Amino acid sequence: MSEQEALIYSIATFSLATSLTPGPNNLMLLASGVNFGFRRSLPHVLGVSIGFLVMLVAIGFGLNSLFQAVPAIYQVMKVLGFAYLLYLAWGVATSKPLPAPGQQGVHSSPLSFWGALAFQWVNPKAWLIAVSFSSNYLPQQASPLFVFFCCLLVSVVNLPSIGVWLWMGTRLERVLRDPARRKIFNWVMALLLLASMLPVLWL
Repeated sequence: MSEQEALIYSIATFSLATSLTPGPNNLMLLASGVNFGFRRSLPHVLGVSIGFLVMLVAIGFGLNSLFQAVPAIYQVMKVLGFAYLLYLAWGVATSKPLPAPGQQGVHSSPLSFWGALAFQWVNPKAWLIAVSFSSNYLPQQASPLFVFFCCLLVSVVNLPSIGVWLWMGTRLERVLRDPARRKIFNWVMALLLLASMLPVLWL
């Protein structure tokens, strides 16, 4: 195995490990799968993946140097990210499934493509993963094309990995059709979302 092939294998393994493990994005996708189904949640999962790709490319091309020069920016983003997550957690806790065609009633909406994309920019865990990837896997003298290829590789692995969480949510929906069970599930997901961010706030 050549050095470049070994690097690509390492990047793919890193992406798989970080994409499959629980975190704010995956917990929200799990809850979205339960409450809104796979098709209605596709904009959410695409927003996460594309937003993360844009972040990776930006950091790969030097955005990380801004955080090193002005550390206060990262601290502000952590606070904004946690505030946004509070809002999203409340939305998960109070989610109501979309009605079937022809039915009426008060219901919630799945997170939109743009909402999921925007969340990546205030998600401290996503920043930590992106900065770690850039620092440990991108050669300092790498060409712009190679940097983009590596970021795209992470995204290609990331999309189906986070999609697994959405799929698991659609499987759980059958078990959680009882309104009382679904309410408990949504509140547990909301609390887990907040818990997943707490360690990051102290970094």
